[in-house]
Amino acid sequence: MKRKGFIFDLDGVIVDTAKYHFLAWQKLANSIGVEFTHEQNEQLKGVSRVKSLEKILNWGNITLDNEEFTGLMAKKNEDYLLHIEKMDASEILPDVPRVLELLEKEKQGIALGSASKNAEVILQKVHLIQKFSAIIDGNGVTKGKPDPEVFLNAAKALSIAPENCIVFEDATAGIKAANAANMISIGIGDASVLHEADYVFKDFTEISSDFIQELIKK
Repeated sequence: MKRKGFIFDLDGVIVDTAKYHFLAWQKLANSIGVEFTHEQNEQLKGVSRVKSLEKILNWGNITLDNEEFTGLMAKKNEDYLLHIEKMDASEILPDVPRVLELLEKEKQGIALGSASKNAEVILQKVHLIQKFSAIIDGNGVTKGKPDPEVFLNAAKALSIAPENCIVFEDATAGIKAANAANMISIGIGDASVLHEADYVFKDFTEISSDFIQELIKK
């Protein structure tokens, strides 16, 4: 059986930290007089903290100097960290452990490819960090998704060619990045949003063990 690389995004794929990002961004936006909706939050999925704040400032037609910008980014992260401090294994999304255990049993390469700079902290909180052979997060890349850098770095860390890697993503930017990296892209979420993915499933409960085995054999 071939050794493939299975690369997972974090937010919205392994755990639902999107709700905590929303609350932290909403608090920040409101503090500078910008309304922040769930629809706008969708546009920040898979996007770096810098780019996300730039979008919010653009929506409010606000200009800040570097010091103010850096201060707001730090404040958002502090609020977000207060939320994830309380996380535990109960926040792992349905059937993620089953898929990880199957891949581990089949001796496949397992990596994380996330824009989050708090990825390791979250994986430790939910007791999954030991499942990943490589963790590539926002601390180790210079280009955010849809640039494929994070996934290419993950493939390199696994010593597996990009064309032999499979990416699980919940964001359009992530799907574009996986496709640009010449990897199989699997969308987790809404098919109408993630239509550029090779496959789309509502969540991991829809992904059968047979489907995973077929991916390994390809």
